[in-house]
Amino acid sequence: MTATLDAKGNVPAPLTGHEKKWRKKLDSGEAKARYVALKERQALSLDDKIELSIERIIEFGEAFDWHVASSYSGGMDSTVLIHLTEMVYSGLPRVYCNTGLEYPEINRQVARTENVVVMRPKMPFHRVVKEIGWPIASKRTALGLSVLRNPTGNNQNIYRLYDIGINRFGQKVEGYKVAKQWRFLVDAPFPISSKCCDIMKKEPMHRYQRETGRVQFVGILADESKGREKTYVETGCNAFDCKTPRSWPLAFWTRQDILEYVRRFNLPYASVYGDIVETPNGLDTTGVQGTGCVFCMFGMQLETGLNRIQRLKLTHPKLWDYCMDKLGMAEVLQYIRDHARPQLARKFKAEPESVARVLQLPLGSEA
Repeated sequence: MTATLDAKGNVPAPLTGHEKKWRKKLDSGEAKARYVALKERQALSLDDKIELSIERIIEFGEAFDWHVASSYSGGMDSTVLIHLTEMVYSGLPRVYCNTGLEYPEINRQVARTENVVVMRPKMPFHRVVKEIGWPIASKRTALGLSVLRNPTGNNQNIYRLYDIGINRFGQKVEGYKVAKQWRFLVDAPFPISSKCCDIMKKEPMHRYQRETGRVQFVGILADESKGREKTYVETGCNAFDCKTPRSWPLAFWTRQDILEYVRRFNLPYASVYGDIVETPNGLDTTGVQGTGCVFCMFGMQLETGLNRIQRLKLTHPKLWDYCMDKLGMAEVLQYIRDHARPQLARKFKAEPESVARVLQLPLGSEA
């Protein structure tokens, strides 16, 4: 599929307002300076990070006269977040989105937490994966695959971006071209989409803000993805003038900081994480490392040892059965294993090869 180009090989189109702001930051050197500042902050001691985060919390809260709330997932990051915000301003609502995709231990942790407001998505997950698409690989890759699977006369520019990595100005950009290792999914017999999180999590949270007027603190770390790192570079911890104002007071923290903070203050957390232990690579958990949506496949290819679905088979067999049989993930994983390169295919095993052997493996071991 070829986009319509002008005589110079470009697709003439004006910059959007967002693109103009980003271009200005790039040209002025502001973006580079913010990136350097982020790396410097990530290298700070935990005590310094706590002090800086409290400053950001106060700054954001006072800007909105404390008509704010804390986004709460029941996971460790948001547990640290509400502990910090409570030290600054007591009694803020904690907003939890019950998607139906959480570990039962997360729901129990939320039930033990005070002052929680529960929101729910309008569309259940089984309809999302059937009607919208499965979350596979990453948000950007899933979006790119969705575009490549559905070419139209009106999406030539975006198609070219994800097909060959050329934007509408005819410029080569990194990070958008769908990698060759995922191209087999263009012909998959099931839909693929990046919209799951928007439907299941973001929409309920935006609805809460519209209904209450309360803007939110969110426990997100910039080092979790390149996209979040770029967002931090664009806005910093506190985004006051965005369409949806929000604060990421933990943005410059790392997972090690979170685990150290939880251990230092002896914070209660969901038992699905297991214990916090010392390893040669620093602190780790003996259970799951993250407690996002149980059935999400974003990032599975990056996991070492057992993937999240294999672990689910061992720890929550009923959830695993529902995931495989009722939702249809068994067919999705089988298709990936049948068509992906061998190195990628083995990342999408549905169950451990030997349960008895796996239970004796140390952290990070391959099954």
